[in-house]
Amino acid sequence: MIEGLPLPAVFAVFAVAALVVAGGGVRMTALADRLADRTGLGEALMGGLLLGMSTSLSGTVVSVTSAVDGHASLAFANGVGGIAAQTAFLAIADLTYRRANLEHASADAASLFQAALLVLMMSVPLIAFVTPEVTLLGLHPASVVLVGVYIAGVQTMRRVRETPMWRPTLTRETRHDVPEEETGRRRSGLALGLEFAALAAALGLAGWAIAQSGQRISDALGISETAVGALMTAVVTSLPELVTTLAAVRRGAAQLALGGIIGGNCFDMLFLSLSDAGFRQGSLYHAVGPNDLFWLCVGLTMTAVLLIGLIVRERRGIGGIGFESAWILAIYAGAVALQGAMG
Repeated sequence: MIEGLPLPAVFAVFAVAALVVAGGGVRMTALADRLADRTGLGEALMGGLLLGMSTSLSGTVVSVTSAVDGHASLAFANGVGGIAAQTAFLAIADLTYRRANLEHASADAASLFQAALLVLMMSVPLIAFVTPEVTLLGLHPASVVLVGVYIAGVQTMRRVRETPMWRPTLTRETRHDVPEEETGRRRSGLALGLEFAALAAALGLAGWAIAQSGQRISDALGISETAVGALMTAVVTSLPELVTTLAAVRRGAAQLALGGIIGGNCFDMLFLSLSDAGFRQGSLYHAVGPNDLFWLCVGLTMTAVLLIGLIVRERRGIGGIGFESAWILAIYAGAVALQGAMG
């Protein structure tokens, strides 16, 4: 359908889909916060699971659609590029959180565990790339490993949440996850869940439109699929994370903001498993090039810096943000500049 449209119309489709993706995120944050209180799962766990997975739906559709169409670099770069962009969004949120360094205020064992889990998951594709190409029914073993690690991680994270073996030192700036009292008419949990599901479906449809228009833009303008995936589709499909993170920070839900980003990044790694299943020309990990792995390494570096920041818990850095946020923004800016030089 999009293939027959003129280029200006393709850009219009891309822009409208981006607005749908961004707009749905604001409402989803409020719903996730209320569901966290209703279920007793807490902001960090709810942000990492429900909110992180749902806001990633549009990106999932982009990667899988691109892989099915044979665009391996676009599928791969969209997934790993989104992780880098979303981590940078967390640093931007830190700039808006004036009470203290966001990583200090949102101290939680579950968030720390999620960050370590993400580092582990991001290492799997690198190992797959440097090892011989092996597929079973068209699927590389690394794709199965990623799913297994994620499932085991989710189960362990809940145990960390319920029975933590350590707790952070509490300070005046530490944000406690305390259920809020609801005002106005109280809606049922089912009604909240159905509205959340409807918004998630809208994000998935918008993701399909972004994937199709992104492929057209890449072909028409001669821009590499890696650049389009890492800097266009990845950033646009990551807009829900930016919107929901800023909205969560504004609501004072620091743990929800942090958990939504890190948890969403962990779920984004499953883009690669799904894309590998949809890519029928062999292993997705061996169909990509060094430029695509560049963004995986960037995301891995940014996550490592974030993990260090979560452990150090600097109260206030330069301009109210921690050293980790400053370094994350610098790394991302440098990566964008390098991508421009590489084409």
